[in-house]
Amino acid sequence: MPKNKVAIVGAAETSEIGVVETMSQVQLHCNAALRAMNEAGLTAKDIDGIASAEEVPWTIAAALGITPTWVDGTDVGGCAYIHHLRHAVAAIEAGHAKTILITHGESGRSKIGTTGMDMKYTDNHRQFELPYGATMPPTMFTLPVRRYMYETGLTKEHLAWVHVRQREWAAKNPRAMLRDPVTIEDVLNSTMIADPITKLMCCLVTDAGGAIILTSAERAKDMPQKPVYFMGGGETALLNNISQMPDFTFAEVFSVSSKKAFQEAGITLDDIDHLMIYDAFSHLPIYGLEALGFVGRGEAGDFIAEGNTAPGGRLPLNTNGGGLCYTHPGRYGMFILQECIRQLRGTAPAQVDNVEISVAQGVGGMFFAAATAVLTNVA
Repeated sequence: MPKNKVAIVGAAETSEIGVVETMSQVQLHCNAALRAMNEAGLTAKDIDGIASAEEVPWTIAAALGITPTWVDGTDVGGCAYIHHLRHAVAAIEAGHAKTILITHGESGRSKIGTTGMDMKYTDNHRQFELPYGATMPPTMFTLPVRRYMYETGLTKEHLAWVHVRQREWAAKNPRAMLRDPVTIEDVLNSTMIADPITKLMCCLVTDAGGAIILTSAERAKDMPQKPVYFMGGGETALLNNISQMPDFTFAEVFSVSSKKAFQEAGITLDDIDHLMIYDAFSHLPIYGLEALGFVGRGEAGDFIAEGNTAPGGRLPLNTNGGGLCYTHPGRYGMFILQECIRQLRGTAPAQVDNVEISVAQGVGGMFFAAATAVLTNVA
């Protein structure tokens, strides 16, 4: 199938995000799915493929009354939905399905209809990390940062700038959980969580969901929404434990998935108008900018502090406010896709001018897996 011949025709988040005490986790999946189907002019009978993570696909299919002939339950953490997107494109190209629904929903804050936090500890983690206090994401994901700071000269102020810049984007987004202006001092003086990471350098904990519907570009012509086309993607899963990163100062998973995606899409960095990098903690955009090749080693902190990723900057980044300020129910990859789609449709609250190519870079676990998607509004 020629390039750009699979399109996103439906994309929606749940009617509420943040603190949602009226919906269970499965209901969040279904709420987002029904909203996506409604905007695409479709019903459950039109869907023949389904993908989800956290909640297994058969649970969501049964709840929605869908009888799928293609199913994907790939679960590699927060970037799973970007993996699903790439897999769905391949399935449509191969003729395995005509219309595929990808759903997400997490009651990460209210814990309604969930079993609570399940870290699924590996044997290696239990033996070699857990005894030393590396128990949860804040005490695991932040481990590489100290080494990065030592080797590159990154400062706590640089980490704080990531939040400040994303708060500037969030101020333009009525659905963002944190919108009020914030200073470097506010970020640095917020509660210390795991040195050097303070509370405002950590992602939010919210309730939210999202859904995406894909079909062929030919069928998309007859649907109500402006199509967003899949240009290319990449994915990988390289790591089992954070302590076993070959290089604490470089996100190899980002590099591997993005190189594959850019090659598949036939683009260079200069072609990218808009970028979303999964930001569970404030160091992720720093690692992402360097691993994707936008800046050299040790340069991302200054790049962000100087305003290059802020509103009006030359590389609009995390324009919904990111996981730090917009929403983050636990697995955030669905929401970076949603913002890419809004920017390409021209419907984002903080709309960037003349966006034709948008890139979503996701992470799974603590630099364990990654996926990249290149999207466009040009057929």
